[in-house]
Amino acid sequence: PAHWYGSSSALDSLLGISKTQPLQYLVSLSVAEQESLLGYQPDHPENPKVLRIAIIGAPNAGKSTLSNKLLGRKVFAVSKKVHTTRCSAQGIITDQDTQLVGILPLTVVFLSSRHNLEKSVVADPWQSMKRADLVVVLVDVSESFTRNRLHSQVLKCLSQFSQIPSILVLNKVDLLKGKTLLLDLVVKLTEGMVNGKKLEVRSNTIRPPGSEAPDSRIGWAHFREIFMLAAVNEEEVEMLKTYLLMQAKPGPWEFHSEVLTNQSPQEICNNIIREKLLEYLPLEVPYTVLQVWEEGPGGELVILQNLLVKKESHMKMLIGPKGEVINQIVQEAGQDLMNAFLCDVQLKLCVKLKK
Repeated sequence: PAHWYGSSSALDSLLGISKTQPLQYLVSLSVAEQESLLGYQPDHPENPKVLRIAIIGAPNAGKSTLSNKLLGRKVFAVSKKVHTTRCSAQGIITDQDTQLVGILPLTVVFLSSRHNLEKSVVADPWQSMKRADLVVVLVDVSESFTRNRLHSQVLKCLSQFSQIPSILVLNKVDLLKGKTLLLDLVVKLTEGMVNGKKLEVRSNTIRPPGSEAPDSRIGWAHFREIFMLAAVNEEEVEMLKTYLLMQAKPGPWEFHSEVLTNQSPQEICNNIIREKLLEYLPLEVPYTVLQVWEEGPGGELVILQNLLVKKESHMKMLIGPKGEVINQIVQEAGQDLMNAFLCDVQLKLCVKLKK
């Protein structure tokens, strides 16, 4: 088995977390603790405000990464492979009298047969959109093949729920060469209109909003605001977060202020390990998970996870030469788990042939 043990002391120092100060947001270490936390009545103030958010975009636009940055903790899996996020989990931000609900990444797709997605995963974006107060459309402008138009299903989603306010977030703008290209993309993706006003820029791509047939449209003329995020700049994420908090309307909270996500700890663990498997394997190897959780003598979290595969070739692929692949997966997954749970983590992964 591959084994990893990490201490949170260095992480605590890096994040500025004091051992004597309780953390506001909790990611429970057991299902019972998480169910208890989710069962708490919302402790909203006298005049609470709430905003339900849906983050949508093409596959690999960076939705999970943005969600994690907004939450300040990695609770959603991130991978270069498409459809890493397969659950309809929610993230929650509570700031003074305001709660943001549904900081979750949604990939709007209808390719379930092609990518072997569960029907619930494909339907989730539409269900979440029905409850949203604000839609965040994320576009990775560093991807030259997809940046010049909104994904067709994103446009379909925006058209079907046109009554819901939406904003455009351009991701990785620091990787673009030249301001002119960025401005041209803004014009294309907004049809030259933002918040009901025509953009004062020169461009040959501007056409009258809505003049194209629905199938040929490349942008959306009804965005309320545009945000531009650099890959390494946290201040811009804070500006987006501040904007979201300001859009909240009077209404009751849905969760207790200590809740960060409605995912179970096992779901977080499974997704993080699956993320690493996707990163290091050439294809998605089918496997079954047997998982054991316990608390170590020093209060650390001990996780033993068996990955059961049906083929010996898959087993060799997972382990790698001299155990290099499985050891790398365990190292990175263990660090991510420690960052998620903010405690010492001892992770053991065993790959076994299913008989």
